[in-house]
Amino acid sequence: MTPSTVVSPDDLAAIGRQLGREPRGVRAVAHRCSCGDPDVVETEPRLPDGSPFPTLYYLTCPRAAGLIGTLEAEGVMREMQELLAGDEDLTAAYRGAHEAYLEARESIEHVEEISGISAGGMPMRVKCLHVLVGHALAAGPGVNPFGDEALAMLPNWGASGPCTRANDATSDDTKAGES
Repeated sequence: MTPSTVVSPDDLAAIGRQLGREPRGVRAVAHRCSCGDPDVVETEPRLPDGSPFPTLYYLTCPRAAGLIGTLEAEGVMREMQELLAGDEDLTAAYRGAHEAYLEARESIEHVEEISGISAGGMPMRVKCLHVLVGHALAAGPGVNPFGDEALAMLPNWGASGPCTRANDATSDDTKAGES
């Protein structure tokens, strides 16, 4: 797993612009976009208000979220689900991704309400490509097979520069689809 980095005030401001709201429970920057801004954050398993939060790796970039939403609309999740049903090796790799996700979250904090629950439908379903891509970006190649596959389908969303600017209250891009 790639190491997470400390969140600076500039990072928090960029994440807030990406989300269109104040970020909650951000522990670290889990991945940076090619433009240099955070695009995946690591969140606390329990938010400051006490709510359990199973999504450890949270995709914040609205440009990436929009591209991933297009893949979802094109039926990529359905195709992945069909592959999962017929391939024992893929099923084992996806279960491994689920276990890696749980292990990483448990190493931060045990939260009984979400114990054993990862995200994105793992380990039996392909439910949310945003979560699977976030996991793949944070953990690195070879950990989440469907996250890796979806990433291979995406263009470099940071090539045109940051998805938000410091003086923008909102972005022209679609807001991130995560909670």
